[in-house]
Amino acid sequence: MEATHAVLITFGLATLLVSWVLLLIESWKEDYLWGLCALMLPPLAYAYGLFRLDKAGASVGLAGIGLVLIWMS
Repeated sequence: MEATHAVLITFGLATLLVSWVLLLIESWKEDYLWGLCALMLPPLAYAYGLFRLDKAGASVGLAGIGLVLIWMS
């Protein structure tokens, strides 16, 4: 694995982690049950973000950037 691939994967995973944490924060603000489900089932956090783009659009966009970085590697 080249150094650029490792850097892209690392930054991609870091942005995905940050976006998941931001989605957790937004889901906890919305409802306790949404926050708990998003914590236990991380894909559900992104489903929440897609349904509530008005509140969690930045987090979903950040996740998209993370996926693009991983795809580029």
